[in-house]
Amino acid sequence: MSHALLPFMLFSLVASISPGPTNLLILAHGARQGLRASVAPILAGCGAAAAIVLLVGLGLGELLLRHPLAQQLMSWAGVLWLSWLGWRMLRSAGEPLAAQSGKAFGAWSAASLQVVNPKVWLMAVAVVGVFAAPTLPIWQLALVFLLVALPSMTARALLGVGSARWLQAPGRLLWFNRGLAALLLVSAWAALLG
Repeated sequence: MSHALLPFMLFSLVASISPGPTNLLILAHGARQGLRASVAPILAGCGAAAAIVLLVGLGLGELLLRHPLAQQLMSWAGVLWLSWLGWRMLRSAGEPLAAQSGKAFGAWSAASLQVVNPKVWLMAVAVVGVFAAPTLPIWQLALVFLLVALPSMTARALLGVGSARWLQAPGRLLWFNRGLAALLLVSAWAALLG
């Protein structure tokens, strides 16, 4: 076993459990739809993030570094999409959970969000730069990241499921959704401007 594996697992845990756009939307989805309906977006989001680690390690990261305009366009597209999602959350902030349940955050949305999320790309570049080594090839990094990210994102969904009963009060739900929308906007713009 490589000496870099344990530090990489800890890095993966921090990267996958820290608040970010996908985690915030999985939390909200868990509160609205429950855990069973959150499985597909969890698998898709974690799978997409692991695939990005793999692709960056196989050379896409170097390509993006050589073409800063493409990197900048991807970042702006991601921030604009995340801002639109945050705006939608703000607009529906006061709707009861039952009314919001039709606004599913599906597998395609979760995977697409990871692709346009600047935080995921920055994390993947950091992973490859710091942890890739002959004793820890890139495919193992991507697999370990996936295995660490799955329970981390599932914990976010469970937190949402657990809060669903508490959120039945309209005032709490309003502030919960406003808070999530604000965090989504802050995380999107911080990744771009930071």
